[in-house]
Amino acid sequence: MNLQREKKQEIIENFKRGEADTGSSEVQVALLTEKINQLTSHLKVHKKDFATRRGLLMMVSKRAALLKHLARTDVKRYETLIGALGLRK
Repeated sequence: MNLQREKKQEIIENFKRGEADTGSSEVQVALLTEKINQLTSHLKVHKKDFATRRGLLMMVSKRAALLKHLARTDVKRYETLIGALGLRK
């Protein structure tokens, strides 16, 4: 499931750190969070879609690793990000 181009650009604009930033931890976590939310709603309807469930679990693991890295390197940015995305921690 790909994010629509406009939605992806909007997320990048909200979470980028510099002008040409598209790959910082904040941007990656924000994009993964949006994809996770979409897949979660998909799986509520299609309960037996196990291939999508596996992809969702991989995305959740990747997001957790990125958040762990961000928490180790810059706690202030980490706290700002989880507050903006509404993630618990």
